[in-house]
Amino acid sequence: MKLLIKQARVTDPSSPHNGKTLDLLIENGVITRISNSISENADHVIEKNGLHVSPGWADVFANFADPGYEYKETFDTGTQAAAAGGYTDVMVIPNTNPVVQNKAAVEYIIQRSKLLPVTVHPIGSITKNAEGKELAEMYDMKASGAVAFSDGLNCIQSAGLLVKALQYLKAVDGVLIQLPDDKSINPFGLINEGIVSTQLGLPGKPAMAEELIVSRDIRLADYTESKLHFTGISTATSLAYIRSAKEKGSGISCSVTPYHLFFTDNDLKNYDTNLKVNPPVRTGADKESLQQGIADGTIDCIATHHLPHEFDSKIIEFEYAKFGMTGLETSYAVLNTIMPGISQEQWITLLSVNPRKIFGLKSASVQEGNKAVLTLFDPTEKWLVDEKNFRSKSKNSPFTGMELTGKVTGIVNGDKVFLN
Repeated sequence: MKLLIKQARVTDPSSPHNGKTLDLLIENGVITRISNSISENADHVIEKNGLHVSPGWADVFANFADPGYEYKETFDTGTQAAAAGGYTDVMVIPNTNPVVQNKAAVEYIIQRSKLLPVTVHPIGSITKNAEGKELAEMYDMKASGAVAFSDGLNCIQSAGLLVKALQYLKAVDGVLIQLPDDKSINPFGLINEGIVSTQLGLPGKPAMAEELIVSRDIRLADYTESKLHFTGISTATSLAYIRSAKEKGSGISCSVTPYHLFFTDNDLKNYDTNLKVNPPVRTGADKESLQQGIADGTIDCIATHHLPHEFDSKIIEFEYAKFGMTGLETSYAVLNTIMPGISQEQWITLLSVNPRKIFGLKSASVQEGNKAVLTLFDPTEKWLVDEKNFRSKSKNSPFTGMELTGKVTGIVNGDKVFLN
């Protein structure tokens, strides 16, 4: 199959064509020509004003709920949502039923996604059943294709167990992902602890619950000289700890969600359950610090924390609603809207270059001879978020009804093409 992309601005810091508006010819999934103008006949032609092309985006923390929770999401609907949001690669958390804790579960995910438009990468569980008690079969999972290890939504509470996991993973050059949350500090907290939680009469989750884990785990990673990635960073103090660790040369990296850059706890005053997330959205000062972390490069990548839920888990009293929102389809537009001063090259570094480097995913660059792993988008196009257009099985998004700037046109992932 021949695909011709006409007059697209190459947005790829690692490509010699970066910043140029060019034609790309793709044959059988490989970029064969990049030129000012290509007139060759093709099976499909993509031509659109304002079109940009970049290396395919990679999400580092999402839930496709398969196996076990297919009423929330499936591989089919999850990868459709990812493709619609511009993602060619998605790393999925192990919190399924059964938990991804052995090589059979890892191989199931890899085989299941082979015919889908998006490449799905399994994250193996650190502990059996993601319960934080006993180490799982990480060596076997790594050999079978697990790209990283995490208990996903469950933070490892035991320092001793985490040290063992970090030491074990160092031997196989693995990366451990931690969602920092000390569950011994007000485990019943629903939103950020502060003025708003008091006004709303909701139990608060203090920033300290996150910051204690970040501080502890940085020291543990230094002790073991291992690779540790924090996801869902939400407070200014957490970011300051990570910035300091990076300056000392630690093997620490971190990601932030689009919604932590967009919302604050003030946005919860109407009890919107779609904004019930963990870690919770924090204060305006925290949000500004996270945005500064994007601008100065402290934050390495973007994690959507795509956590789809069925209607009954969200349209319910705030206390009983599940944590999480869908995020894949709105991710780029949210980022581009809330921080218009960030260059497109920097967004591509956060969305594609850094996650591939940190987690050892295959590099993708807009160059002749490379496999076509591309995202097509227009950073200036405005669009209205309408849940009727969601590809995800679930619709739990607080962005519904908002006008955002930055629209994904589609993806090319080898010989697979998806267009919105």
